[in-house]
Amino acid sequence: MIDYSEPGPLTGLEDVPPDAFSGLPAEDVVGICLPVHELVVQPGDAEALGLPHARFAENQIRPARQLFAVLLGMDPSPLVEPRPPQRRVIGTCRHFALLACALLRSRGIAARVRCGFATYFQPGQALDHWIVEHRADDGRWVRLDPEILGGTVLDHPDDLRPGQFLDGAQAWGAYRRGEVDAATFGVFGTENFGPAEIRGNLVKDLAAVNKVEMLPWDEWGRMTEAYAGETGPDYDELLDDVAAVLLADDTGAAAALYRDRPELGVPAHLL
Repeated sequence: MIDYSEPGPLTGLEDVPPDAFSGLPAEDVVGICLPVHELVVQPGDAEALGLPHARFAENQIRPARQLFAVLLGMDPSPLVEPRPPQRRVIGTCRHFALLACALLRSRGIAARVRCGFATYFQPGQALDHWIVEHRADDGRWVRLDPEILGGTVLDHPDDLRPGQFLDGAQAWGAYRRGEVDAATFGVFGTENFGPAEIRGNLVKDLAAVNKVEMLPWDEWGRMTEAYAGETGPDYDELLDDVAAVLLADDTGAAAALYRDRPELGVPAHLL
């Protein structure tokens, strides 16, 4: 079984000064996640602000502790203190989700990042997106989007409704059953739409469920071939198995697939 209340290799915060957490709630999930939407600035917004070119390398940082080091290097104030966009780390939706997950786990709250597609940004499209989910007292996983928390995109970003976010397994299952048009699934502002994007996000989702939250553009195993359309039925059948264990929330089976299938596990050099 996977213990989601403990940090993984990318969510440990052992090097972050304790003062950084001053004012952060101990148990209130929304209160813990709320500051995150003012800790990250998207690359497009950073470019519009004219931030130095060298700073865009922040977008490539994987571990949460390094992201917090960048943040506190620019502004040593506690994380609950609002930061102007110029003093936020440059990152994507994955960085918002990772930081929220790291903070929740630092409080002993079971949480995990999910990679998939959001349907609430562009009508008729399911866009590449990362969120965080936490285990509620009743045992269900509650999905929360820390990037838009405190904003106006949705009335309830702290408890996403079914269909508003499809994780990699849900998207793959819907595609394989012919329930969705894969051409509407992809990365906003790019030509990267279609089944290959669903395949990629499913593998990244499996890694995230195993507490390895990679960058959105990381590729390993057979992912490069899959994005190029060079994999066949055998790979799709493997992805069917991945989707089945994730949809069943069978973390033991998810851990075994991730560990035992070289096409699925993140290689050590990426960590």
